Amino acid sequence: MPAYSQIELKDLKIAVRIGTYGPHDVVPEAHLLDLTLTIAADLVLIAQDGMAHVFDYDPLIRQIDALASERHYETQERLMTRIAYACAAYPAIKALDICLRKRPVLAGSGSLGVRLILDAEALSALRPVAV
Repeated sequence: MPAYSQIELKDLKIAVRIGTYGPHDVVPEAHLLDLTLTIAADLVLIAQDGMAHVFDYDPLIRQIDALASERHYETQERLMTRIAYACAAYPAIKALDICLRKRPVLAGSGSLGVRLILDAEALSALRPVAV
C-alpha cells in the first residue's frame, strides 16, 4: 500500500454570509470549516527542515478566507465547491475531505454540516486541462 500523508484543519471559524433567513429563523452564529488534504508522504517525511520540502498550506488558507468573504452565498454547497476548485489548483493535493457546518441549528444548539469527499480521480477531474 502506498504511503500518504494528511494535513488536517479543524474548526476554522470563517467569516462568511450564507443563506437567507426570515424573522423567526435561527440565524447561525458561526460557520466552521474542517478540511483534510491528502498529500504525498514525502512532503512530511523530509530529510531536512525547510519550507521548500513541505506543502505550504498558508496560501490556501488565505484563498479560502478570500472566497468566504468576497460575496454572499445562498448555500454552503456553493462555497464548498469553490474551495474544492481552489484545492484542485494545487498539484500536491491528491484527495480531500471538506466539511462546512453552521451552528446553532435549533434552540441555541446543534450544528449542521455538509461534507464533500473527493478521491484522487474526482479531484483530478476538477483540475484545469493543460494546453
